[in-house]
Amino acid sequence: MDLGIAGKRAIVCAGSRGLGRGCAEALAGAGVDIVLNARGAEALGQTAHEIAAATGVSVIPVAADITTAEGRARVLEAAGSVDILVNNAGGPPPGLWSDWSRDDFISALDANMLAPIAMMQAVLPGMIERGWGRVVNITSAAVRSPIAQLGLSNTARTGLTGFVAGTSRQVAGQGVVINNLLPGLHATDRAVSLDTAAAKAQGITVEAAAARRAAGIPVGRYGTTEEFGATCAFLCSRYAGFIVGQNIMLDGGAANISI
Repeated sequence: MDLGIAGKRAIVCAGSRGLGRGCAEALAGAGVDIVLNARGAEALGQTAHEIAAATGVSVIPVAADITTAEGRARVLEAAGSVDILVNNAGGPPPGLWSDWSRDDFISALDANMLAPIAMMQAVLPGMIERGWGRVVNITSAAVRSPIAQLGLSNTARTGLTGFVAGTSRQVAGQGVVINNLLPGLHATDRAVSLDTAAAKAQGITVEAAAARRAAGIPVGRYGTTEEFGATCAFLCSRYAGFIVGQNIMLDGGAANISI
């Protein structure tokens, strides 16, 4: 399927690996030029080289912390005029409600709510002026089905969801579409981190913890970055203009939510 976005320009945050990389690869495969961001310069540069070599599009790596004002400024300066924004940042660590201080919540809000909001505020005016734009925020399935040990993530990402609910409907008439992707368990470093924590808590191996968690997913496995990236690319396509302010779950059916 021709997604109709060849020649567009995208920022993909936290795109050197995992779900962000899956999105960057899918967009590049559709002919989109990429400004690829992550913190680690070495892994980022390697990923950018591999995507460019595989697809033939321009991939500009910008090593910066997107959760800081300075980092966002560097990415936005490198990108210039942007048609597509994929917001993504690693989630805060799991824990117990009694472990978290005010500083922990502020850090989570900065990374997983305020940073993506700031990026949207930066690029939306240009998208509106040009009459076309796509924003995909990678949040979490925990927004709709909260996970007890991910209280920091639940809190910050739910705040972002509320912002998108209103903003997406304010800009839709100008050809700008904003949606959220809510990943469940995918085969990424984040899953390894959560499996490791679960293994420690249960006194079992990491492999056993992963198997238990996969068994609780109706499809019987973790999701792949390729599946996730393809969904992201579709939401950025010419066919997604009637999908506005949605929270799309990609969790293999793990959360039994009817609405």
